Amino acid sequence: MGEASPEALKGEDWAGEMGARWLASLDRFEGMIAPIGKALLARAGYVPGERVLDLGCGGGATTLAIAQAVGPEGAALGLDIAPMLIEQAEARAAAAGSSARFVCADAANATLDEAPFGRLFSRFGSMFFPEPVPAFANLRAMLAPGARIDFAVWAHPRDNAWMMEVMGVVRAHVEVPPAVPRAPGPFAFEDLRYLEEVLTAAGFTGFAAEAYQGEQPVGGPVATPGEATDFVLASMAAGRILAEQGENVLAAARTDLAAMFARHHRAGEGVMLDCKAWLVSAKA
Repeated sequence: MGEASPEALKGEDWAGEMGARWLASLDRFEGMIAPIGKALLARAGYVPGERVLDLGCGGGATTLAIAQAVGPEGAALGLDIAPMLIEQAEARAAAAGSSARFVCADAANATLDEAPFGRLFSRFGSMFFPEPVPAFANLRAMLAPGARIDFAVWAHPRDNAWMMEVMGVVRAHVEVPPAVPRAPGPFAFEDLRYLEEVLTAAGFTGFAAEAYQGEQPVGGPVATPGEATDFVLASMAAGRILAEQGENVLAAARTDLAAMFARHHRAGEGVMLDCKAWLVSAKA
C-alpha cells in the first residue's frame, strides 16, 4: 500500500488549484451544501437595509440571496480569495440583475472601502486561515460595534458520513496520516471550544452555536453513484491523494467508491449521506 505524500496532503490553495476545482464543479458543490446555507440564512434573518459582508463567498450564491433579503436600501458584498470564483460570482450577479458586489482579496489582511458592515456571514468560508486570531481580528475591524456574525462550520468528521465513508475507501488503498487537529481546513473548527477561543481572542463576544444535522447529496441533488464518484475524484482532496498512487490504485478506488455510493443512493434524491455542521453566531 502506498502512502500519501505531503504534497497530496497540502492545505487548500483557494487562490489556485482548489478554487479552480470548486469552479469546475460549482453546481455540484453548491447543491451539496445548499440546505445548510439555507438554514444559516434563516438563522441570520436578514432584513431590508442591512449591510452584510459574505466571507468566502465562492461562486456568490449566498451573496445573491443576502442581496435579495436586504434589498436596494441595504448592501451585500462577497469576499473571496479565488479570482476565478469572484469572476463567476460577478457574472451571476449581472445575469440576475442583482445589487450584490464582489471583491477578490485575502480576508486575513484585506481592507475594504465599504466598511464598516453591520453583519458578517460565512457558509464554510472561515476555516482556512493559517493564523485565525489575527485574521478574525482583521474581519472585526471591518464591522460596526455590536455587528453580528453568522458562520457555518463543519462538525467533527465522525459526524459527517460524507467524509468518513469516502476516506474509508481511500484508506483501503493509501496510507493516510491522521489529520492534525485545528489545522486550517474544512474541519479546523470541529471543536467549538477552540472556535470560541479564537473569536474571543479576536475581540468577539456572545458566542452561541446550534447543530445542523441532516443528509446531503454527494455530488449534488439526484447525482448517480458514478457522478458522485467522478465529483469526489475531480474535486476533493481524496482524488488528489489517490491520483498520485497511479492508474491501478485509482481505478480500484473508483470501483470501491462507486459501490459505496450505490449503497447510499436513493432514486430521485441522489447519494445521501449524513452530515453535521455548527451554526455559530457572535458579536463584534
